[in-house]
Amino acid sequence: MLESIIRYMRGYVRIRVEGESTERFLNLCSYHNIFIWGLVPCGTAYEMYVTVEGFKRLRPVIRKTHTKVVLRKRYGFPFFVFQNRKRKLFVPGFLLCISLLYLYSSFIWDIHFEGNETHTDEALLEFLEQIDVAPAMRKSRVDCPQIVKEIREEYDDIVWVSVSIEGSRLSIHVKENEDTFPDEARNAGERNEPGDAAGNTGSEDGAENATGNDESTAVSGGVTDAGEDAPPSDLVAAMDGTITRIVTRSGVPLVHAGDEVKQGDVLVSGRIEVLNDAKEVVGYQYCQADADIYADTILPYEDTVSRTYEEKKYQKEEQRIELYLMLGALRISLGSRAHPFEKYEVHTEEYQIKLGENFYIPVIYGLTHVKSYQTEQKNYTERALQEKLTGNFTLFCEKLQEKGIQIRGDSVRIYVNEKMASAQGTLYLNQPIAQTADTEIIEMTERNEQDESIRSDN
Repeated sequence: MLESIIRYMRGYVRIRVEGESTERFLNLCSYHNIFIWGLVPCGTAYEMYVTVEGFKRLRPVIRKTHTKVVLRKRYGFPFFVFQNRKRKLFVPGFLLCISLLYLYSSFIWDIHFEGNETHTDEALLEFLEQIDVAPAMRKSRVDCPQIVKEIREEYDDIVWVSVSIEGSRLSIHVKENEDTFPDEARNAGERNEPGDAAGNTGSEDGAENATGNDESTAVSGGVTDAGEDAPPSDLVAAMDGTITRIVTRSGVPLVHAGDEVKQGDVLVSGRIEVLNDAKEVVGYQYCQADADIYADTILPYEDTVSRTYEEKKYQKEEQRIELYLMLGALRISLGSRAHPFEKYEVHTEEYQIKLGENFYIPVIYGLTHVKSYQTEQKNYTERALQEKLTGNFTLFCEKLQEKGIQIRGDSVRIYVNEKMASAQGTLYLNQPIAQTADTEIIEMTERNEQDESIRSDN
């Protein structure tokens, strides 16, 4: 690609070589380092491309080989300028084009997000506008480290952010914390709206995912003085369950494998007792509790689907198409935006013009389709309802497994009546249940005063 651009800027020509010694002509071009390419035979002659500089050096080669060279066509920027030399506005227009490209390249015209799942692009763009980061801003005003800091402070569930400038695009890559998904899954399982993840007839295949790990590993250590930047914390149960595995890295474990816990129970304490020789508590050390704690939990599940639904029938003869062009905030429409449809759908295809991979310019063109339709009320068959609820339930289970939650089994069943169908039952899961909570600080001043008074009396 770069070589082709260099050739075009320097200029090149296509020539035809005729005569009895065309092979010798080619050999002499190679001997004198005259670069040729695109060689094709044309009967007894040859056609090829050669640079303007190489074409000027062909005279002695032609004389020695007694060949005839015919200039077929000229290519490149020098010939283009020569052909348009009499056009007075060509040079100013060319300079204006270069100036506009240079001006546009100093602005950000597009903001691209990658890795965001729970936060939409629109929500992130709205937040960036609050911190004065938006399209049409100068690159010199973009502070990538500050943008990273602002996003991390605003969104607690975003654990990693990368901001970079690529051409005229601001690329923002984020990674969201997946540990918050279990709470979301529990809320989704309690009540799913039609069309959300839900429904299956209760297969017991989840038993293969069971770990069956009843052992408990407890390690107490990692005690550090909790300062302002590292306040002491406990690990408490986020939900009811039965502990199946616990591996403690810091803090004091208060539960073991097989223990049943309730939501809010302290699993690992960040307060460690300091004992004297008489095994009496004389003080406490504090740390941030850290452990991997898994438990068997129960997740209620329910999903309902109405038996009736509305089917859309599109009217092919009643459609409107609008072509529009956006230059910054200015919108130019080609076609009428008004339509007499009572019920309609709007589909928009929008594209931003770019040069190369990442050089965007503030010109957007799009096409809007307006389709009219009428609705007709129909009823699902019993088989269709079962397939819909089963598909929703399968999708729901896949999302749980993607987050590292093991499904030990389920007892979900489908019930169908005259007005609706529902999938109801229970999921038996094995998942992490620990969440952090502030450690209660216990003051030892009263006991210390009593000890000091006893020592003074003695």
